[in-house]
Amino acid sequence: MSSYSVSTTSPDLPRPKHRRTPTGFSPKEIKNIEASIPSESRQVWQKFGVKEFGGKEEFQQEFIRHVETTLARSMYNCDDLAAYQAASQAIRDRLIVAWNKTQQEHTTKDRKRVYYLSLEFLMGRAMDNAMLNAGIKDITKSGVADLGFKIEDLLEQEPDAALGNGGLGRLAACFIDSIASTNYPGWGYGLRYQYGIFKQRIVDGYQVESPDYWLTFSNPWEIPRYEIQIDIMFYGYTRKYTNDDGKVVHVWEGGEQVQAVAYDVPVPGYGTETTNNLRLWASKPTREFDFEKFNAGDYESSVRESQKAETISAVLYPNDNFYSGKELRLKQQYFWVAASLNDIVRRFKKTHRPWKEFPDQVAIQLNDTHPTLAVVELQRILIDMEGVEWDAAWNIVTNTFGYTNHTVLPEALEKWPVPLFTNLLPRHMEIIYEINLFFLQKVEKMFPKERDLLARVSIIEESTPQQVRMAYLAIIGSHKVNGVAELHSELIKTTIFKDFVTIYGPDKFMNVTNGITPRRWLHQANPKLSDLIATKVGSYDFLKDLNLLKKIEPFAHDPKFQDEWVTIKKFNKARLAAHIKQSNGFDVNVNALFDVQVKRIHEYKRQQMNVFGVIHRYLSIKAMTEEEKKEATPRVCVFGGKSAPGYYMAKTIIKLINAVSEVVNADADVGDLLKVVFIADYNVSKAEIIVPASDISQHISTAGTEASGTSNMKFVLNGGLILGTVDGANIEITREVGENNIFLFGHLAESVEDLRHKHRFSDVPLDPNLAKVFNAIESGTFGDPNIYGSLISSVTGSDYYLVSDDFQSYLDAQKLVDQDFKNKDTWVSRSITAVANMGFFSSDRAIDEYAESIWNVEPIAME
Repeated sequence: MSSYSVSTTSPDLPRPKHRRTPTGFSPKEIKNIEASIPSESRQVWQKFGVKEFGGKEEFQQEFIRHVETTLARSMYNCDDLAAYQAASQAIRDRLIVAWNKTQQEHTTKDRKRVYYLSLEFLMGRAMDNAMLNAGIKDITKSGVADLGFKIEDLLEQEPDAALGNGGLGRLAACFIDSIASTNYPGWGYGLRYQYGIFKQRIVDGYQVESPDYWLTFSNPWEIPRYEIQIDIMFYGYTRKYTNDDGKVVHVWEGGEQVQAVAYDVPVPGYGTETTNNLRLWASKPTREFDFEKFNAGDYESSVRESQKAETISAVLYPNDNFYSGKELRLKQQYFWVAASLNDIVRRFKKTHRPWKEFPDQVAIQLNDTHPTLAVVELQRILIDMEGVEWDAAWNIVTNTFGYTNHTVLPEALEKWPVPLFTNLLPRHMEIIYEINLFFLQKVEKMFPKERDLLARVSIIEESTPQQVRMAYLAIIGSHKVNGVAELHSELIKTTIFKDFVTIYGPDKFMNVTNGITPRRWLHQANPKLSDLIATKVGSYDFLKDLNLLKKIEPFAHDPKFQDEWVTIKKFNKARLAAHIKQSNGFDVNVNALFDVQVKRIHEYKRQQMNVFGVIHRYLSIKAMTEEEKKEATPRVCVFGGKSAPGYYMAKTIIKLINAVSEVVNADADVGDLLKVVFIADYNVSKAEIIVPASDISQHISTAGTEASGTSNMKFVLNGGLILGTVDGANIEITREVGENNIFLFGHLAESVEDLRHKHRFSDVPLDPNLAKVFNAIESGTFGDPNIYGSLISSVTGSDYYLVSDDFQSYLDAQKLVDQDFKNKDTWVSRSITAVANMGFFSSDRAIDEYAESIWNVEPIAME
């Protein structure tokens, strides 16, 4: 965008000068600017304005132009990487045209916008998704084919954007896709991690972390905004003085500063011209190079400031097992929200509205507790920088924010030590104390005789040292708090946040069940299945209205449709088998049952129970006669996921999985009856291969610990059935697809605390089958048993995640899976029926619920 500083249409006067502003324009400014541009200039702009390519030849023209000018190559040295870069640039140019139109339309309409703050955006690869959403995949595929390239080879050149780790980031990616696809005006705000979380390698069975160099080549999908640089301060001190109006003014000064530089990523909607924006911040020093120190021979110190600043956005989730790691995490979070709030506030100020209208124009959603500092930062901006009175400012803040909670585990609720917080963000700590004081005074008036309640709901936890409870701050600073599945939303109201329900009443707390985008997780990941479904639905409209999947249910028992369904599933299994052969070096039987558990490695997700079950299956096969082996159901057990670098127990689970894989896959007595695979460095692109291939997927968290989960939705949407506990979104999936089309096991959430109490205060016997598994581990069957001592002790001791209590039920469910898989017709009909009833789990539906119940925003159809 450009603005013009000279307002004239006379040809005798100098041409207007372009002036870039980082905050956009108000509708009035746009009209004034347009009126100031000479008509001759407007005609030239209109004549030569960039347009979206519409056909194959126009795409090819753009492709060749980028090869020869952007990349400085030619037809003689254009390899697959160059072809990918040229195609990406051509597609990106098309997106930017739509992006500019969208931003101008949103500014002209001047409606309320939503800003989605998430520390993770697990986007995956961009090119395939951009082609699909923009409706140009066939044009691009045919266009590059004429030039001697295969679109599949080009897509493989793109690295996954290393902007997230697990379900939190993938949910955010689905949501910003749906915000665009449903035409809501919205931006995402995140961090541009230079090295992602880490690249996972498996060395001697152990997870080894290394940097993820995803930005080695220039990223064609981002637009560097070097002109948008925001100063962010840390440390320092506060002082106060009384100004000429007799008002006390607080000033935060004397700290270290870094700069936040913006990078924009266009987010195209599906079946619409709407292209929203994901703005990512990178940290840079205010002074990159100290020439004086360099000239003095102190070469390392001359670049130290630069290295220190760039560390802030280098890695997602720095290891916080030590003080400097904790400080870096908090610094990272403040850097991100401060830059984002600065951007949002400056955009609002361009409208010249009074501050009381801020919540009428701005909705900010906090995706988990990571962005909670935004609550304090907005209050600081209003009272310290804009002169708004405290109560009026706090009213603005609380009507602006919504908070999405993603956990029911008390230990997972983010806290920061007060001394660390005070040192890094002294003014924010003062504001938190004031917020807490006013809140507790309000609570005391409501419940004068309940002093214990004050301690329970205080933002400051009276521990040693004191801690800032970020989830409590998020609740107090937001007008709505939502869980992400029905059980989860009920549990937070009756467990971790029950005191806040007493204070605020139930209306502040609500449920919005998560969803996934069918564009990526069906049409892109499983195009053959999407095409088959379209033949029965009559179009691809189900990609925008997932409830249309219901139209395939009448074909669940149709032999021809079943045969096509099975053929597609076998194709996807063969594709995964080829990937396993390439990455792990061994063959798997595509006719076997593919049993998959891929997600972040954590004890509550119970990958340990899965691998214990695999060991039990292995021992059972070893004990079978040859006749019994003929009746056994062959299995390929696929694992994948990363452990946090400092999470010892999760790393031990990964080691055991790989040790079991090494033993089982080399055992000739077992053969194809059982194969165990750990797919290293699990990411979105690998998920797009794994998910369509599953026959059964495991979602087996201890009941009451998984907020929702979205991988369960992806697997079912692709025709894989679920083996799971009555937890998270499994409950709603069961309601939608029917109890006959899911395999449930284990204790219910209401039994969990009683069982844990028994483990703490009684002698609870270990499950006999699990005892056999432990005996095999301790006898050295899978290597040095000392490696797994702590893992076994976690079960034989308190068994907090109830592995032993649920193990027999788990084995019974697995036995039922084995039996049912043999009846191919029934299995396929259940698969079809499950897919047909997945309409509720679209992220488009979830976004509509957020828009209506929390954000109060309206869609803007592009004209």
